[in-house]
Amino acid sequence: MGDAPLRELRTALTTAADIASALQAAPTPHDADQLVDVLRQALAAAGSLGAEIGPTGCALHPHGAVDPLHGDPEDPLPPEYGKCLLCNDRRRRADAHHPHPHARPRQHQLSHRRRRLSA
Repeated sequence: MGDAPLRELRTALTTAADIASALQAAPTPHDADQLVDVLRQALAAAGSLGAEIGPTGCALHPHGAVDPLHGDPEDPLPPEYGKCLLCNDRRRRADAHHPHPHARPRQHQLSHRRRRLSA
């Protein structure tokens, strides 16, 4: 989520507080309407804070690309993977550099170990 909705909310609340502080004992209808309008803007800004969950459901990339493998029954993603292609790509790269501890060693790793043991 970007800073824009939060900045908009803060601005609207500050403006509402300024208007409310300047009100006299008997505010005019114009002053009351102005305060209501600013409070509606604050309410709309507050409502949009949680609405920025885009198609990926990702907090970092809410409007990023959806991983084409998400929901594929023939080639399922690991359980910890979400719908965000950018985050899944980062996970795939990390897995490629640091294989899971339960993964079988590759053939060239086995032959390298055998050479070291026999030397």
